[in-house]
Amino acid sequence: MQTTPQAAALERRDWIAGLEKGLSIMQVFDSDHPRLTASQAGQRCGLTRTAARRHLLTLAHLGYVASDGKLFWLTPRVLRLSHAYLDSARLPRAVQPYLQRVMAGTGESSYVAVLDENDVVYLARSGTLRHTHSGYTLGSRVQAHVTAAGIVILGMLGPAHWNPWLERQTLRPYTVHTLTDKERLRACFEQARLQGWFISDQQLELNFRGVSVALYDHKDQLLGALSVTMPINNESPDTAVKRVLPVLQETARSMRLLL
Repeated sequence: MQTTPQAAALERRDWIAGLEKGLSIMQVFDSDHPRLTASQAGQRCGLTRTAARRHLLTLAHLGYVASDGKLFWLTPRVLRLSHAYLDSARLPRAVQPYLQRVMAGTGESSYVAVLDENDVVYLARSGTLRHTHSGYTLGSRVQAHVTAAGIVILGMLGPAHWNPWLERQTLRPYTVHTLTDKERLRACFEQARLQGWFISDQQLELNFRGVSVALYDHKDQLLGALSVTMPINNESPDTAVKRVLPVLQETARSMRLLL
């Protein structure tokens, strides 16, 4: 599974440093930092104030950034980049009928997620959005260890991947139930690796759980994870697994033949 873009050998003459810096400065904006000065943006991506300002002004000229003369912020034009991926990539389109099958068989919202560095990213979904903090809209990014999908993907990648992943993480508690002990997370990864699925309770949001299975293609390459999320209500974990896991597993097997 390609969890990050390939950093394959690249001739120095082919490297465009300005493109790298321009992309990096666009990524410093988030929910905690929606508007930044040039100095603040530069500090967050390792650029001087002067360099950051030049990149931001160029992005503003191209329409990707707006400014009031002091602060800078992203514009909706940035969404063109994500829409270009969703329109051109095969996986989000190919899995959509299967997600609808999962939703019909379980009554729960279904998702396909992949691992991108530290986070899982949701590429496809089916079902109504629940009133949750996470939302799980297309393109949502969530730190991998607080989702069933993330645990499954890291588990199937094995210790050679999950140990370095754990080493570089600051494990933030999202709820009182969030696992932040790295040894306990290693045990979860191992459990997911052995059984090929995982259930996650209240790790990201109270009263919600997720169940996920590994998703492979016909060449036995790990693509990501197929998941459902649901309110816990009065349903026990065992009952939830018996209700949704067979549907997830059967659907993942069907998808494997065509992906």
